[in-house]
Amino acid sequence: MAELYELTIDAAHHALAKRELLSVELTEAVLRRIEATEPHLHAFITVSADTALAQARVADERLARGDAPALCGVPIGIKDVILTRGIRSTAGSKILGNFVPPYNATVTQKLLDAGAVCVGKLNCDEFAMGSSTENSAYQVTRNPWNGERVPGGSSGGSAAAVAAGQCLGSLGTDTGGSIRQPAACCGVVGIKPTYGRVSRYGVVAYASSLDQVGPFGRSVADCAHILSTIAGHDPLDSTCVNRPVPDYRAALTGNLKGLRLGLPKEYFVEGMQPEVERAIRDAVSQLNALGAEVDDVSLPHTEYAIPAYYLIATAEASSNLSRYDGIKYGYRGQGEALLDMYKRTRAEGFGAEVKRRIMLGTYALSSGYYDAYYLKAQKVRTLIRNDFLAVFERCHAIVAPTAPTTAFPIGDKTSDPLQMYLEDIFTVSVNLAGLPGLSLPCGFDQHGLPIGLQIIGRPLEEETVLNVAHAYQQATEWRRTSRQHAVGSWQ
Repeated sequence: MAELYELTIDAAHHALAKRELLSVELTEAVLRRIEATEPHLHAFITVSADTALAQARVADERLARGDAPALCGVPIGIKDVILTRGIRSTAGSKILGNFVPPYNATVTQKLLDAGAVCVGKLNCDEFAMGSSTENSAYQVTRNPWNGERVPGGSSGGSAAAVAAGQCLGSLGTDTGGSIRQPAACCGVVGIKPTYGRVSRYGVVAYASSLDQVGPFGRSVADCAHILSTIAGHDPLDSTCVNRPVPDYRAALTGNLKGLRLGLPKEYFVEGMQPEVERAIRDAVSQLNALGAEVDDVSLPHTEYAIPAYYLIATAEASSNLSRYDGIKYGYRGQGEALLDMYKRTRAEGFGAEVKRRIMLGTYALSSGYYDAYYLKAQKVRTLIRNDFLAVFERCHAIVAPTAPTTAFPIGDKTSDPLQMYLEDIFTVSVNLAGLPGLSLPCGFDQHGLPIGLQIIGRPLEEETVLNVAHAYQQATEWRRTSRQHAVGSWQ
């Protein structure tokens, strides 16, 4: 019989609603799982056990009254860049090491309003800057499949926690692939919604025109439940679109008849791990068998996505991170004069990768270089978006690899930032274009590490992306295999 912490959100919801299971029981099982696995995994920065149990008791009272939203009583983890009132929120940085927010992010509040139980704050690369969760100021999160491998990043803690059964679902953020790439590395499902579909209010900013909150789950249906809860207009976020939110769970029909999918030739690059290419092409064959028509397509400006992304993202980061000065909140360095205090605060509070990106962004925005770098990158961004829109005139969605390789060894790329940046080669274009993108498991490499299939949709058509993924997931065994073998190497 499966352990309680292995339940999907769907299964937990039905058991909780029928009163076959109490939220307190489920939350206690998850907290025991965290206690047993966290000494090795390091997925959490803060575990909020007392708060979680109090929320679970309230959820049980609500469920007893017959008030049972899909997430009521379900243990969820939250990435540490998302604010939680009364619970420390560090963004993986020393400079926010003592910061306890006085308010909730909109997505946090929506989860709590739905009765979800917050079991804690999940580790991430500092200020969401990284692809391996090795840039956290606190710890390196390990991949549940192999403790010597990275879980991806920046939302590595969020992906690893779901894969290891430390929570039933989680929230991450995706600026250039930081939900999809760790989902691929950890063998779970993760979706980045369309830019503006989910509020960013109360989310610590990295690059404001690229950041987007999204869910992780063990199944596509789990992600649909969470996305239905957190999506929607928010007057506190001026970039949040005022459009009705579909019932994403109801959209999971599994019917792909008449659907046309595009397979971009630019996403099969030299140096790609052979097993990754083989798994993607096998997945395409499976989608064909399910009734979808898959055509070869071209996204000709893909090669410029990485340089455009790292100019735009670092420029926005240099602006956003200027607020951390030691005056208003967070870490304060000691100095004899005000300017000395500023310098010490930022020198001691920021990690090496954050400093690197601030310097890159400040340079790109500096007088004499703005037009040559930042402005040109924005023009390339438009070309990349136009590439996608041209494909979407004849395709309902795009299928592609999530990452060129499976999870790499811890420490393997830390000395070469460019190689680390290239891990996002298949994901950054989606953020530049503001599109929805999802990753789900589609196979394993020779070391038993999971491979991710990426599905990219038209703007605000998350239901199509979710349905394609759901149809594939229901027709394959990868999800069940993932649950059987994750964390098996070190239990």
